[in-house]
Amino acid sequence: MPKPVTAYVWGIAVVAALGGLLFGYDWVVIGGARQFFELYFHLTSAASIGWANSCALVGCFAGSLIAGGLGDRFGRKPVLLASAVLFAASSILTGWAPSFTAFIVWRIVGGLAIGLSSNISPLYIAEVSPASHRGRLVSLNQFAIVIGILLAQVINWRIAEAIPAHISPEALFTSWNVQYGWRWMFTAVAVPAVIFLAAAFAIPESPRWLLARGRRQSAKLVLRRVCGSEEYADAEVTAIANALKEEESHTANWSGLFQPGVRAMLFIGIALAVLQQWSGINILFSYAEEVYRAAGLGANQIFLDIVITGTINLLFTLVAMAVVDRVGRRPLMLFGCCGIGVSHALAGFAYRMGWHGIPVLVLTLCAIGCYAMTLAPLTWVLISEIFPNRLRSLGVSAAVSALWISSFALTYSFPFINSALGSSGTFFTYGAVCLAGGVLVFLFVPETKGCTLEEIEAETLRA
Repeated sequence: MPKPVTAYVWGIAVVAALGGLLFGYDWVVIGGARQFFELYFHLTSAASIGWANSCALVGCFAGSLIAGGLGDRFGRKPVLLASAVLFAASSILTGWAPSFTAFIVWRIVGGLAIGLSSNISPLYIAEVSPASHRGRLVSLNQFAIVIGILLAQVINWRIAEAIPAHISPEALFTSWNVQYGWRWMFTAVAVPAVIFLAAAFAIPESPRWLLARGRRQSAKLVLRRVCGSEEYADAEVTAIANALKEEESHTANWSGLFQPGVRAMLFIGIALAVLQQWSGINILFSYAEEVYRAAGLGANQIFLDIVITGTINLLFTLVAMAVVDRVGRRPLMLFGCCGIGVSHALAGFAYRMGWHGIPVLVLTLCAIGCYAMTLAPLTWVLISEIFPNRLRSLGVSAAVSALWISSFALTYSFPFINSALGSSGTFFTYGAVCLAGGVLVFLFVPETKGCTLEEIEAETLRA
């Protein structure tokens, strides 16, 4: 049966993806602000710097851990609304924190918002999307994340004033950047957060969540608007209802994730989440200033180079959206692991040989390009697809919680790893992780292109 796609489903997917935009902005803004707030709060040790840059991940973990339960109990839409409120409040209060303790508290609250939206946005989009376009529509969430990343990089670049090459420490501390610039970098995210909050009131609840609560007619109305076809809506309602009935004999709580078939999907979801983080790309965003400074780039040039990395990230995410439903998930993931791994290995070699400046910039851009069209969007696509209906929210929650744990470990450990191994050794390490990830994808990751969520579920439960 043909599965037409309407402007309506694109519209509600765009609204849900605004959670990804806020996630991207809030996550990356610290890369430009850190050199200024570290001076403002007198942070000098590796431990304090690592904590300042990774504390939001505590909130990300907590948010992702509770998102599944909240999404199942209250619905997907209320959780999206709650994340918008938390984004708006935390951005302002982080920006104008009077002390380092207050800064940490509100960064963690902002992380809570990221944890909620990073679970529910791709989950919601997957549940409203037709199978033929699901990869593209869920990738829209990653596209929004990338826009948020680029937005943060551009705003950081435009807010930061030029720094004289030989400025004294005293003059730097009293400069506008250190006293006020970093505060406005954080505060700016409140504007899109309010837009997200207003727009989220207009989207419907997930039809699969509605059917799980016995609200058949409401679910049918949503599906009819999504695809513009009464026949398709009837067929989808029947297929989802049958799948839910089949699941009645299976446990629908956390222990259900360890039943046969689902257990394998849980392993795959967690492994992909960890791989996405330990590919090392987020280091190029969170610690961009330090990475490029080690490559011999000047302070004022660094902000422009960071914007260039965001632009590459955006362009290759568009490539991913164009090909994911044609090429498939597995081939792109394999290409990404190999491409990132080789780029990191060559960057490590460049640092080892003392090739600074443009060679390192080009190799990091190659790694970011490979990541943007593979691991970045497809991890979210696969995590949102592979779990059964009744366990999808909890399965996504478990996988994304693992993502944030591994992200915390990555971000917190970077100053120590970089100090112990140097830039070359650090890039060699992340490159080895990527190549090992390619083996994992080849052996374990299924192809889900063109399958409905119910077809994927049936295959999972038969395993």
